[in-house]
Amino acid sequence: MLLDTASLYYRAYFGVPESVRAPDGTPVNAVRGLLDFIARLVRDHRPDDLVACMDNDWRPAWRVELIPSYKAHRVAEETSAGPDVEEAPDTLSPQVPVIEEVLDAVGIARLGADGYEADDVIGTLARRAAGPVDVVTGDRDLFQLVDDARGVRVLYPVRGMGDPAVVDEAALRERYGVESGPAYADLALLRGDPSDGLPGVPGVGEKTAARLLRAHGDLAGVLAAVGDPSSGLTPAQRRKLEAAREYLAVAPKVVRVADEVPLPEVDAALPAEPLHARELEELADRWGLGGSLRRLLDALAE
Repeated sequence: MLLDTASLYYRAYFGVPESVRAPDGTPVNAVRGLLDFIARLVRDHRPDDLVACMDNDWRPAWRVELIPSYKAHRVAEETSAGPDVEEAPDTLSPQVPVIEEVLDAVGIARLGADGYEADDVIGTLARRAAGPVDVVTGDRDLFQLVDDARGVRVLYPVRGMGDPAVVDEAALRERYGVESGPAYADLALLRGDPSDGLPGVPGVGEKTAARLLRAHGDLAGVLAAVGDPSSGLTPAQRRKLEAAREYLAVAPKVVRVADEVPLPEVDAALPAEPLHARELEELADRWGLGGSLRRLLDALAE
């Protein structure tokens, strides 16, 4: 089980009231919400291994170099020495180090890679996995990893942190009209995604993108059809795709997750008991983690 950790703690932050606070009054709604969600995932799915994948760089320079608008609207502060600072609620940012400390003390593996997003860490670990993989994320970008043959599926929280929807190839066909995870990536780059600053092909929405992919197989087939008078493209589609060739030449590298990220070895086995019990007890007292932490520890011990 691979967690898109930032995606999940954002959802926890907005799904749990900010009135959930530590003894000193600091909001811990994201911390406690995330712990409760992990407890539920462990109890419901019983993964052998679990990795909390982190965004060491939420907006990698190599992606920005290809598409400068990539996540540009989410930059709170540009930096020259490292990743730009992402815009985030004032009461969420201080909770992230607490989340990291608690996961480390529990003994849940946490992994990121400099210069890469959590998506890329997830893509690399999913490719390496010998058995089935559940990717847990609130970000549709990772639908591209769905692969029935390898047992890779996405658990996608629909409302808050409740029961996640299971996204497999059947779900992709039903919801998006595409046949596979890689086809979803092609659909996403054709359609564009304002939340990530991806312009897409102007005038080509989700349904049109799905029709083009069904007719021509994949992005390469769609681009080949632009130069083929017998391909069945309408004049308007041909003009739109031709005008977007520069974008379409670089978009695949930006949209598709990297799956060969150099990652250190990590022990991903779920612990039956806390790795650092005394430190965890201190964190629990300081931040008032109460029932949320107890539910996670109980789920791990089952």
